[in-house]
Amino acid sequence: SATGRFHCMLTYTLLNSQVLVNVVGALGECAAQDPDNRVSIRKAGGVIPLVQLLTGTNQALLINTTKAIGACALDTESMTVIDKQDGVRLLWSLLKSPNTEVQSSASWAICPCIENAKDAGELVRSFVGGLELIVGLLKSSDEEVLASVCAAIAKIAKDEENLGVFTDHGVVPLLAKLTHITSDSLRKHLTDAIARCCMWRNNRVAFGQAMAVAPLVSYLQSTDPQVHRSTACALHQLSKDPDNCITMHEAGVVQPLLKMVGSTDPILQEAAAGCISNIRQLALANEKAKFK
Repeated sequence: SATGRFHCMLTYTLLNSQVLVNVVGALGECAAQDPDNRVSIRKAGGVIPLVQLLTGTNQALLINTTKAIGACALDTESMTVIDKQDGVRLLWSLLKSPNTEVQSSASWAICPCIENAKDAGELVRSFVGGLELIVGLLKSSDEEVLASVCAAIAKIAKDEENLGVFTDHGVVPLLAKLTHITSDSLRKHLTDAIARCCMWRNNRVAFGQAMAVAPLVSYLQSTDPQVHRSTACALHQLSKDPDNCITMHEAGVVQPLLKMVGSTDPILQEAAAGCISNIRQLALANEKAKFK
């Protein structure tokens, strides 16, 4: 049976670290590609030993283990096991690793954990200094670390209290500093994080003051439809502040957004239309004011 084979593999591989690295890597690939495989790993008792491997020091093994746990976390029942085994806390502690590949793979793994954990907001707040640690990683010079951290921030900030703590730790200026980047994968996650962080108090205004609005308009020239969607969502949120409307209008946002209103992606369509509507309302209000 698959369960029996899994146990044999695990027993043998504990004796051989290089084989273990490869086995965990293979498990991660299997779990990432097929929901049934995630169920098989859980039923074979594979989640607990995977979590236990997070306390090791072998860098290659840590990278493969975090990827496997991130894939397993997509299964809600496996996520319950990960949580009970303190897996999220162990992933969080790997964010302190000096190895950027370990940092980014831990951060990517944290994303599905936050998505599927019960009381994720409360869980994250229980890690002393955990939110500050995540925000601090926005100063990294590694693109993969930055992309994974922006993705994690977008997930964690769905909890309002955590978003407030992020804001106190200076998340807005740090995200604004990254807007000059050209990598599409980073742009997608950065704009997701910006859109989410707009939901707190006067963060929309703060992004405008930190010069984050105009650079986002150029993202609409990307060839990646996912970048179009996440950027339009961020611009829609930012356009709820009148000064940002003026900035993005001057940067030429209307033409590319008009094309996107005809998109087959309903989220992109709605965000583009919402942004244009906010700009139009401001223009109409200004016209009325002139004639008074």
